[in-house]
Amino acid sequence: MTARPLDGVRIVSIAVNLPGPVAVARLVADGATAVKIEPPWGDPLRALNPEWYEELHAGVETRVLDLKSQAGAEAIRDLLAYTDIFIASHRPAALGRLGLDAEEMLQAFPHVRYLNIVGNTAQVEDPGHDLTYQAQEGLVTDRLPLTLLADMTGAERAYATALLLLRDEPGARREVGLFDCLQSLTAPIRHGLTAPGGPLGGANPAYGVYAARGGHVAVAALEPHFRQRLYAALGLRDSAALTDAFHHRTPEEWEAWAAERDIPLAAVR
Repeated sequence: MTARPLDGVRIVSIAVNLPGPVAVARLVADGATAVKIEPPWGDPLRALNPEWYEELHAGVETRVLDLKSQAGAEAIRDLLAYTDIFIASHRPAALGRLGLDAEEMLQAFPHVRYLNIVGNTAQVEDPGHDLTYQAQEGLVTDRLPLTLLADMTGAERAYATALLLLRDEPGARREVGLFDCLQSLTAPIRHGLTAPGGPLGGANPAYGVYAARGGHVAVAALEPHFRQRLYAALGLRDSAALTDAFHHRTPEEWEAWAAERDIPLAAVR
């Protein structure tokens, strides 16, 4: 069997919901072995989406422990004696009540590297979830978001941070904030790039979403050669409005039309 980059790395995780399990799944795919400790009531993700839960935990050993009990506390400490990285997704005060805060753990297990996923590194004890973080960043209107941006970007950053920890000396600790990750994603809005009327927020007609027959198309002819090709193919002068340009074909027809001409256009699905 071909060696994988994280063969031999041992993980203990108590992180539930999404960011932690997604990050751990990535690490396991790279060769790490992982034991996940779940509370007696289980991981909420299992009830919300059993299929995705099973997918993320393939290859992960799960154990149910009450970490508030003496037996649970002793069991996780037995595991930590042979662990390279400990991953949590708790507020520090909650970890302290479990005897798993960074200072106490790293004093008892100086060989462990410590990663905690929090909501906001500037306000680590404040409660929140993906929806509230997106709302704070202006990404929520009167509808629920289509995806969990803070959770999924937080998972990717947690994965990358775990890799960095493996390059650190034993006893190192790092923190990942979900709101912090979302702030990186919304930088294009704050800098006016994708804000309404910005260069990628409606000011450039060659970069937009337009009504077609029975749907919409997304056009992204940013580079000069794509833009020139688009306008020439449509028989329009450069910079002309494209509001009515796509009404006479379906999105799929426009997609095929664009593929033949090497123009970045996609049907909105």
